[in-house]
Amino acid sequence: MAGSRTGVLRALQAVDTELTADSVEWCPVEGCQHLLACGTYQLRAPKDQPAPDGSEPQVRLGRLYLFSFSEDNTAKPLLEVQRRDSSAVLDMKWCHIPVSGHVLLGLANASGSVELLRLMECEKNSYTLQLISSLALDESCLSLSLDWSTGKSVRAREQPLKIISSDSKGQLHLLLLSEGAAQLQLLASWPAHHFEAWIAAFNYWQTELVYSGGDDCLLRGWDTRMLGKPVFTSKRHSMGVCSIQSSPHREHILATGSYDEHVLLWDTRNVRQPLADVPVQGGVWRLRWHPVHHHLLLAACMHNGFKILNCQKAIEEKQDITVLTSHTMPNSLVYGADWSWLLFHSVKSTPAWSLDQNDVGVKAADHDSLKAAQQLPAPSQEHTVDHHGEGPARAHSRAELKDPLLPLTEDRKSNSKGSCSPSVKRSGLSRRPSGHNFDSSLLATCSFYDHVLHLWKLETKQT
Repeated sequence: MAGSRTGVLRALQAVDTELTADSVEWCPVEGCQHLLACGTYQLRAPKDQPAPDGSEPQVRLGRLYLFSFSEDNTAKPLLEVQRRDSSAVLDMKWCHIPVSGHVLLGLANASGSVELLRLMECEKNSYTLQLISSLALDESCLSLSLDWSTGKSVRAREQPLKIISSDSKGQLHLLLLSEGAAQLQLLASWPAHHFEAWIAAFNYWQTELVYSGGDDCLLRGWDTRMLGKPVFTSKRHSMGVCSIQSSPHREHILATGSYDEHVLLWDTRNVRQPLADVPVQGGVWRLRWHPVHHHLLLAACMHNGFKILNCQKAIEEKQDITVLTSHTMPNSLVYGADWSWLLFHSVKSTPAWSLDQNDVGVKAADHDSLKAAQQLPAPSQEHTVDHHGEGPARAHSRAELKDPLLPLTEDRKSNSKGSCSPSVKRSGLSRRPSGHNFDSSLLATCSFYDHVLHLWKLETKQT
C-alpha cells in the first residue's frame, strides 16, 4: 500500500426525531441511495387505559421517518419527506435488490410483526413508504430484529428471497417473500435462546445458514434445512449478544457485538476462537460493514457513541483490530448507525487503506445500569464452544430503559397530488470524483435519550 490515509469526521446535521431514535438505514438500491429511513421507539403509559391492578400499562409507540439527502443543500442536507406513526420500530432493513420493480423496506415492530413497505414516488423527488404486507409472528412479544438474505447486492437467480427475524421470547422466524405478490409467508419458527433473541442475521454467502445472538450470552449458528439443534453454540461473549453481521465482501467473515462491550471477528469455518477481539467501552447494539472499503466496520456503541474499526490486519494477518475514529455523545445512547451507499455505487474497486486514530469526541459517563448482571446457568448443548465456563451474565433489556414520554402527532400528509409509482431510477445527484488523494463517506447515527438523528461525513486523504 502506497502511503497511508488520515481522516476527519465532520458533523453535517442533527435532526430532532421527537421520539427516541433507535434504527437508521440508508437505501442501498441504485437510484434511491439518497433516501434514509429512521425508526423510533417510545414507552408511554396512557391515562385512558388503566390496568386492572391500578397501574398504567406501557404502550410502545413508534414512528418511521423517511428523509431525502441532497448535497446541494449544505445547511440542511437531510429533508424529511414522510413520517408514519405506528407501533415501536425495533429494527428495519432495506432489501438490497428491487423486487418486481419495487424497492422494499422490512420492519420489525413491538407488536410482534414483520411489515413490508414499498417505496413509491409521488411526482418529482417526493416519496412515500406504503404498507403492502404484514405478518404477525407472535403478538405476545416484540419482534426485535430482521435481516434479508440479499445482504450481498448480487444474488443467484435460483435463490428465494427470505427474511430471518428474532423476538423477545428467544424465538427465530424464517420468512419467505413471494416476489410476484410481495406477500410474506412463515416457513419455520423455533426456540433459539432462553431470553430475548436480540439479533438474527444471514450468512450472505450461504443463505441456508443463519446466526442468532441472545440475552443468554450465546452466539449460535443454524442450518435452516435441518432445524432442531444449532450447528454451533459459542459462549465467547460474556453478556447478551445484540449485533451480528456477515461480511458482504469476504466469505467466512462474521462480526459480532455484545453488551460486554467487545466486538469479535470470526472465521465461520472455525468458531472455537475469534480472529480478533477489540474492546469498545460500550454495548455494541449495531454493526455495519462499509459498502466499498471492505475492512471498515461501523459500530454503534450505546453509551460510548460510535466507532469506526479497521479490520484489515485482523482478517489478513490475524493481528488486532484498530479503532480508526470515534465519537461519543454524553447523556445519550447510540443505537443505530449505517453507512450511506450514495457516493460509492459507481466505484468498482478501492484499495484497502487505514486511518490514523482520530478521536473527535469526549468521553461519556458510564451507565452502570446497562452492565447490571444476573447469573444464569449455561444450557446443556451439543456442538458447544465453551470459552468462559458456566454462569454468563444477563444484561438489562432495552425495553426496561426509562425515557421521557412525548405526545404523538398525526401522520404528516404528503403534499403531492396524483398517484404514486414505484421508484427505481438513478438520482440526479452530483458525485465527487474518486481520486488518489481524497475520499469521503457519509454515515448516519441515531441516539436514544436525546432523540436525535445525526448525519456525518468522514473525509480522508492520502499522506
